[in-house]
Amino acid sequence: MTKRDTNDNAGRFGSGRSIPRVEDAALLRGEGRFTDNVHAADALHVAFVRSPHAHARIRGIDTRAASAMPGVARIVTGGDLVRAGIKPIPHSTDFRRADGSPTASPPRHALATDTVRHVGEAVAAVVARSPLEARDAAEAIQVDYEPLAAVVDVQQANRPDAPRLAPGTADNVACEVRHGDAKATETAFARAAHVVALDLVNQRVAPSAIEPRSTVALREADGRLTVRTSCQTPTSFRDELCDMLNMQPKDVRVVVGDIGGGFGMKSSLYPEDIVVAYAARELEQPVRFTADRIEEFLGAAHGRDLESHAELALDANGRILALRVASLANVGAYATPVGVVIQLIVGPWVSTSIYDIDTIDVHIEAVLTNTLPTGAYRGAGRPEAIYIIERLMDEAARATGIDRVEIRRRNMIRPDQMPYTNPMAKTYDSGQFEKVMDQGLALAGWQGFATRAEASRRRGRLRGQGMATFLEWTGADVFEETVEVTITAAGRIEIFNAAQPMGQSLATTFMQLVVDVFGVSPNDIDVHFGDTDRGTGFGSAGSRSLFVVGSAVRVASERTVDHARELASRALEAAVGDIEYGAGRFTIAGTDRGIGLYELAGRQPASKIVFASTSSVGAPSWPNACHVCEVDVDPETGEIELDGYWSVNDVGRVINPMVVIGQLEGGATQGIGQALSERVVYDADSGQAITASFMDYALPHARNVGAFAMTMDESTPCTTNPMGVKGVGELGTIGAAPAVVNAVVDALARAGFAGPARSLQMPLLPEQVWRAMQARA
Repeated sequence: MTKRDTNDNAGRFGSGRSIPRVEDAALLRGEGRFTDNVHAADALHVAFVRSPHAHARIRGIDTRAASAMPGVARIVTGGDLVRAGIKPIPHSTDFRRADGSPTASPPRHALATDTVRHVGEAVAAVVARSPLEARDAAEAIQVDYEPLAAVVDVQQANRPDAPRLAPGTADNVACEVRHGDAKATETAFARAAHVVALDLVNQRVAPSAIEPRSTVALREADGRLTVRTSCQTPTSFRDELCDMLNMQPKDVRVVVGDIGGGFGMKSSLYPEDIVVAYAARELEQPVRFTADRIEEFLGAAHGRDLESHAELALDANGRILALRVASLANVGAYATPVGVVIQLIVGPWVSTSIYDIDTIDVHIEAVLTNTLPTGAYRGAGRPEAIYIIERLMDEAARATGIDRVEIRRRNMIRPDQMPYTNPMAKTYDSGQFEKVMDQGLALAGWQGFATRAEASRRRGRLRGQGMATFLEWTGADVFEETVEVTITAAGRIEIFNAAQPMGQSLATTFMQLVVDVFGVSPNDIDVHFGDTDRGTGFGSAGSRSLFVVGSAVRVASERTVDHARELASRALEAAVGDIEYGAGRFTIAGTDRGIGLYELAGRQPASKIVFASTSSVGAPSWPNACHVCEVDVDPETGEIELDGYWSVNDVGRVINPMVVIGQLEGGATQGIGQALSERVVYDADSGQAITASFMDYALPHARNVGAFAMTMDESTPCTTNPMGVKGVGELGTIGAAPAVVNAVVDALARAGFAGPARSLQMPLLPEQVWRAMQARA
């Protein structure tokens, strides 16, 4: 018999409540534990020598002058690492080239050995007493380069005469994949009443976390290596580092404190991390590195960079017959496992989104260029795929003369089709897509657009209305987690888990889940993250933290209560079935005899109850949404003002509404940034990074992100986890770019510029929009 939550703690602080974030007090007092804040006595500092060339042979490195400079403890080159047995960084091995051969990618070392392949690639490292001494010595190192021809544009890199990046290959295609049925798709297109096609660019962007990458490594007295770093996935960081350094996981501890934004960019081991750990091990002294902002632009993985030719075939009634997409993914100089899988697999998983499309032909080539390798960035493949299908849906509406809302409605998957398996063999467990769309349109006042458009006209502006109806996949396809619960005689409940906070309010939401089960004061609960000695697992990526790890926290808490009930039955000399629990106390049913949870812990060995629980969720979750925005365009300048942004989001059961809205707004802001301003640019001739600082790389402005109205629909809980929750961290990013771009295209089309508007590519800078209006179709 179970009895829980007999006081009001769960009602006041548990699930469903917008309680304030428990993380904020320490951060506001300046007590955050970011890696660069961690003191390490007598620490040495690392500065890197980086290539000024996009492609060059290294003919020699002269370190003599630098070695003699004050404070220098060690200079490390790529040759030193090779001689020490440090392995190359693995590249993708999951895919093949057209001829069946394995993925082609040049060898990537923590420090380049014989060839550099992008501007900013590290070729040497100086370890010194202070940052200034390290930088001064780094500037004294002379590297003799032989410049080679470089290529940064993915279309140019795919030409037969392009410079080759991988030795012994006939082209720059690292690998490729084809999903669906090309023959069936061709047949569907042949019988289509309407065919629409667009060339679409998802430009390269920089994640731009407020905290740059930072790592501190030290060798402990027992010989173990402790690495403090800013990473979303501490366990895989440890395991990959051990592989590079030829060490055992038991000999390395990875500790992560606060993270000032990750967005996927901090989910992988970087070359700099390997060098720092190697130097600390060899010198037996703490060694640290924190990137500056330019180093982040040159060395921290970029996102997106996908160019596509996309087509839809429709019948006379506007029903979609087939989708065909041919894409080139610019994966940079090295085909990293994450960078490749995002474009070749993760994006295609949602290529048909919420639409009932059973025939697809999706062909994607991963192409090497002399640019920084790409990796995860908020949404990771799903924003690209949803952008393609949502742009096509609007184009189909114009081509068929069917209203944008109606053509979506006709093609949506119905609730009675659930569970629904899409052409990529991914099964949606739940979703009421039409209902969510109707709520989104009502929230945005869709039918009142004409009045607002007239008001804009009187101000000399062109008003546009855009929408995106879509879903996304969450979970990172890793569904098992282990959580350890400790209850102490001192009145504490401690939760150890492998998720990693980076602004998502995990301490708050996990605390609420624990309150749900234990019914104690939130002040009694400590949630611990980021220590591979106390919790190992996948970490935080793919919007899995609440969906997977939160579910594991809930299950572990329930199992701990059940375990403690058995202990209470022995302490109270009563049958387990007669023990009730509620509000931090066990009692014998029908009596006033009982024992407090913390008193019970005090009677156990070491005065605590410890219970480890491993559990899984059944499959991914599929959050979905309708996002709507309206823009005003100045026809004289091309300036765009985002005048309103509304969304209804099916994220299943909501644990903390305030936190969810914050995630939606933050995600949408990043999507708006991609739509309107952000773009990483390399010079076509030299391969130099032109946008290597915030003076040149434009983040979204406050004036375009202040008109949000975000709501949630909780009527369709997820069926694959015990809490019914769905991932939310990336949903806003995925919907924002197509909604905004569709609104701008709509504004121009209404004014007679439909033809030029079709060719607009992100980011929609004022000059590009203005030029489109000078070329009336």
